[in-house]
Amino acid sequence: MIEDTKDMTCEEFQSFMPELIGSGKDASAHPHVQKCALCRALLQDLETIAEAARQLFPVEDPPDRLWEQIQTAIKQEEPSRG
Repeated sequence: MIEDTKDMTCEEFQSFMPELIGSGKDASAHPHVQKCALCRALLQDLETIAEAARQLFPVEDPPDRLWEQIQTAIKQEEPSRG
C-alpha cells in the first residue's frame, strides 16, 4: 500500500483503486479523488458499470439445503479416495 495517499499520481491511484474499492471504504472520499477530476470521473464510471452489472445479475442467496447437499456429496466421495 502506498504510504502518502495525498500526493499520489493518477497512475498510482488507479493501481491502488481495486484495493480501495475492495476494502469497502468510500473511494470518493480519497484525497486524490477529491482533487483529480480525471480519477473522479473514472471512479464514477466504474460505479455506474458496477450498478448496471448488479441489476443484470442480481445476487440470490442459495437455498438453505445447499450446504447440506454439498456436505453429503463430500462424505460420499471420501470412502472412494484411496
